[in-house]
Amino acid sequence: MLTNFVEGAGLGLRRGLLAALRDDPPEARLDFLEIAPENWIGVGGRFGRQLRELSEHMPFLCHGLSLNLGGTAPLDFELLGAIKGFLDEHGIRGYSEHLSACADDGQLYDLMPLPFDDETVRRVAARIRTVEQVLERPLIIENVSAYARLPGALDEVQFVRAVLEEADCRLLLDLNNVFVNAHNFGFDAKDYVAAMPGERIAYLHMAGHFDESAELKIDTHGAPVCDPVWALLAHCYERHGVRPTLLERDFNFPPVAELYAEVARIRGLQQEAGQ
Repeated sequence: MLTNFVEGAGLGLRRGLLAALRDDPPEARLDFLEIAPENWIGVGGRFGRQLRELSEHMPFLCHGLSLNLGGTAPLDFELLGAIKGFLDEHGIRGYSEHLSACADDGQLYDLMPLPFDDETVRRVAARIRTVEQVLERPLIIENVSAYARLPGALDEVQFVRAVLEEADCRLLLDLNNVFVNAHNFGFDAKDYVAAMPGERIAYLHMAGHFDESAELKIDTHGAPVCDPVWALLAHCYERHGVRPTLLERDFNFPPVAELYAEVARIRGLQQEAGQ
């Protein structure tokens, strides 16, 4: 169970946004913030003080980058210990990670696809349970964007659902990732969202992407959310009910007022769906 979780609409916090958030404080604009713990563990000085000030006044989530849940290399227990200390120190209300592989005899610095098969389901679920035991808190897993498919008897929806069931965990449903994969691999994004187990959806991600070509979309988090992804968010609320929803922006930062406007659009859709 997730207790003392977040609600409403939030924004991914990047160091490049700290100055703008200091000048235009987020407390009245955002309901929560989210950070990648690997980017902040051990950070002191000015950045550390700014993070502490924010985490003392606003709810925070963490979205991890490096657990390698889908890999075959042993879990990094030193990293897990550091993450647990960070989550405890800042009173983080929820922790999520990617349903992917990101290491093999070293960090790959990318999110690699997994085989969609029963063996991978069991292996990943066991690693999720181990992580939860070490962290002493639930782990939320995120569906990821991909640009290749590995051999496997399951489709993506079946695989995600099977991992959620086997691990008995919650889902961070990234709607831009759904949209990107639907385009790249030729399935219906609304059907994907509808097929997710609503009782396991903890929260949602929204982001922008890049059109590499007519056939290929790349998940970049470097652009505004496009209209079809906004429509997918409205569909998700209609199908599963309103969930906490976060806007991600990793680079090409516009004036913070534009990011606040996108978060306000999330809030507007939440209000419409709640009527």
